[in-house]
Amino acid sequence: MGLAKYKHIIWDWNGTLFNDAELCCSIMNHLLTKRNMNSITLQDYKSVFTFPVRDYYQKVGHDVSDENWEVLSYEFINEYESRKNECGLYQHAVEVLEFIDLKGISQSVLSAYSQSSLEEIVKSFNLDKYFIKLVGLNNIYAASKLENGKKWMSELGFENSEVLLIGDTVHDFEVAEEIGADCLLISNGHQNKNKLVQSSAIVINSISEILSN
Repeated sequence: MGLAKYKHIIWDWNGTLFNDAELCCSIMNHLLTKRNMNSITLQDYKSVFTFPVRDYYQKVGHDVSDENWEVLSYEFINEYESRKNECGLYQHAVEVLEFIDLKGISQSVLSAYSQSSLEEIVKSFNLDKYFIKLVGLNNIYAASKLENGKKWMSELGFENSEVLLIGDTVHDFEVAEEIGADCLLISNGHQNKNKLVQSSAIVINSISEILSN
C-alpha cells in the first residue's frame, strides 16, 4: 500500500484514530445488565458490532422498537460522553498524521459521531491542524455516514483514485466503495480481522504500519 498516489486521506474517527472500542463494549454491558441480559466480551463485541448500530443492538438482544431505541441511544451516548476521557488516541496516531501531512497529502475526518462532539474531541487532542474538514452527523443515532461521504467527496474535487479512506469497519469499506475512494482498514478497532478481510480492502493490524509506506 503506497501513499504516494493519494492527494487526500479521509479518516474515520472512532476505532481508527480514537481508541474507544473497550469503552463502547463496557457501556453496552451496562445497558445489558441493567435489563437483566447477558453481558458480552470485547471479542464478542468485535464480532457482532455493525452499522447501522441499531442492528448491532438487536443482535445482542435489545428491543429496538422505536421508543426503546430512542431510550437506548440516549442512555448510551450520555454514558459515552461522560466517560470518553477514559480513552485516548491509538499509539502512533499523531505520528502517522504528521507523517502524512509532511508528504503534502491533505486529510479530513468522516465520522458517525455527532458534529459538535467530533469537533470538540478532535480539538481536545490538538489535531485540528491536520484536517481541512471534520464531517460528522447532525444527530446521536450513529446511522450511515454515506450521504455525508458522497457530498464531501464531490466537494474535494479529486479523482477517485487520488482519495484513500482509512477506517476500522466493513461499513467504512462500503462507504469508500460508494463514494469511489480506495480503502484501508485497521483491524484493532470495532470489528475483528475476520470480518474485515471479507471485504476487498487492504487490512492492516495497527495504524503504525502506515509509517512503513
